[in-house]
This record gives sequence, C-alpha cells and structure tokens, in this order.
Amino acid sequence: MIGNPRRLGFTLIELLVVLAIMASLLTLVVPRYFQQTDRAQETVLKHNLVAVRDGIDKFFADTGRYPGSLEELVERKYLREIPLDPITTRRDSWVIINPEGAPGVYDIRSGSDATAKDGSKYNTW
Repeated sequence: MIGNPRRLGFTLIELLVVLAIMASLLTLVVPRYFQQTDRAQETVLKHNLVAVRDGIDKFFADTGRYPGSLEELVERKYLREIPLDPITTRRDSWVIINPEGAPGVYDIRSGSDATAKDGSKYNTW
C-alpha cells in the first residue's frame, strides 16, 4: 500500500459533524410533516362529508324520504361504502342527525371532539 494506511475510514469527528447536520435539518422538517398530515386529515374529512351529504340529497330527491341509515345508502348504491372518519379512524363513529320529527339520516358529523386548525370542533362541520 502506498500512501497513508491509516486513512481508510471516517474519523469520529467527521461522523459527529454529519449527524449534527442531519439532526438540525430534521428539526426543521419533522414539525412541517406533522402539520401536513393534520391538514390532510381535515381535507379528507371535508371531502367525505361532502360525498355523504351529496348521497343523502340524491337519495331524498329520488325517493322523497331520507335514508334510514348510512348502510341503506350503500345498499342502494348512493355510496360505494361508508366513508372513514379520518379523525377517529373509524367508519362507525359518525354522528347521525335526524330530520325534524322523523327518523332517518338528514346529515352526518364527525364523532370526534377534537379541535381543528381553525379553532372549530370537528363535530360541528
């Protein structure tokens, strides 16, 4: 071997400098990642609420009555499936709002008591 035989790898100082740079970059990236996932959940919740409410309105327009349950919307092909509540991560946590003085599904809300980024509660959307 010609040259310096000691110089085959990285020194401890070089490794520590690289780890310090990576750690400082992660402190900038990780909080933004979690903010984006929260924002994505809110967007999915809004979309799911719009889709179900549209299905309820179309059901009412076709039949003259509100569906008895969310399952009826799926059975009658107004929805492919009961959507997932992205905040609770469950399909059975939706809060059903009945029409005044009658049974059925007039509206739905999220079953979560958590607060959205804008300060409102998810179960009021």
